[in-house]
Amino acid sequence: MNFSMNTLQTAKSKFLLVICLFIYATTFSQEVASNPKAGVLSFKTDEIDYGTIQQNADGERTFTFTNTGKSPIVISAVNTSCGCTVPSYSKTPILPGESSDIKVKYATNRIGAFKKTITVISNASEASKVLRIKGEVLAPEPASN
Repeated sequence: MNFSMNTLQTAKSKFLLVICLFIYATTFSQEVASNPKAGVLSFKTDEIDYGTIQQNADGERTFTFTNTGKSPIVISAVNTSCGCTVPSYSKTPILPGESSDIKVKYATNRIGAFKKTITVISNASEASKVLRIKGEVLAPEPASN
């Protein structure tokens, strides 16, 4: 009973967090979208296809973007759809005209096809930007004797 109550409590907490983030993002994005002087995140691509890779291969990839707007952009969070994808990004403001990167590292020890999302939360004109990664990690071939 204690395990199920903890699980239920965790699920409720996560649900409330998602609702709060949604309300914040929609309210904030409406305010920023109406501001023609807001920063604009312009990504070179919003999806990276790893293709077919070997187990334990280098799982790091980079999303590059430029601030094509008129105000500095501050990324407040980068969230991933699972713990198997770890992001890293600059915490400093990205000035108009400047470029920066969001690096993501997928855990390539997991065999099989994958599709994951990375959500960038910022003060840009699009307050919540979803990026995607996909690919397939192959099992090692058995050694021949």
